[in-house]
Amino acid sequence: MSVDRQATRTRKTAETDIELSIDLDGSGNSSIETGVPFFDHMLTAFSKHGLFDLKLKTVGDLEVDSHHTIEDTGIALGECMKEALGTKEGIRRFGSSYLPMDETLARVVVDLSNRPYLEFRAPAGTPDAPNMRFTLVEEFCRALASNLRANIHVELLYGRDGHHIAEAIFKGLGRALREACEIDPRVKGIPSTKEAL
Repeated sequence: MSVDRQATRTRKTAETDIELSIDLDGSGNSSIETGVPFFDHMLTAFSKHGLFDLKLKTVGDLEVDSHHTIEDTGIALGECMKEALGTKEGIRRFGSSYLPMDETLARVVVDLSNRPYLEFRAPAGTPDAPNMRFTLVEEFCRALASNLRANIHVELLYGRDGHHIAEAIFKGLGRALREACEIDPRVKGIPSTKEAL
């Protein structure tokens, strides 16, 4: 890869303090510390299956709850990935993944369109993971889509175990984004008839 597709971001608010770096053309190595062990596990899976090298430290107001930590990490990750993508010349742009995990199947589809939108479909009453509310998976995806400026569609097709459901979504997100971010040698310039993304 001749183009350096790396970025670093710091983001500090009254609720969170985040340091993050990513290499889109990595090998899936990660060092993640958010203070929410299950979220660390999810981001490690995201990095591994996306082949993104990800270094992250988030210090958040966990005495309130984990909402700000998870949402703000999604914001910073989206901003960092957007910067690392640069002009988006030569990328595949679209990516998709069907991700099975035992009794669970999730579908994630991505378009790096510069139009932020999240469609998140899961049945009412989808179970939480043991240490993270399922609603925070959607909040993370929304923050990521908004700040990466991507269309992200997530659908839980079926599943019963909260851990498996969350993990299938994070792994699927990593694989779909990996495909969308990849350089395709046959793509010349910006992959859009508008010639801009």
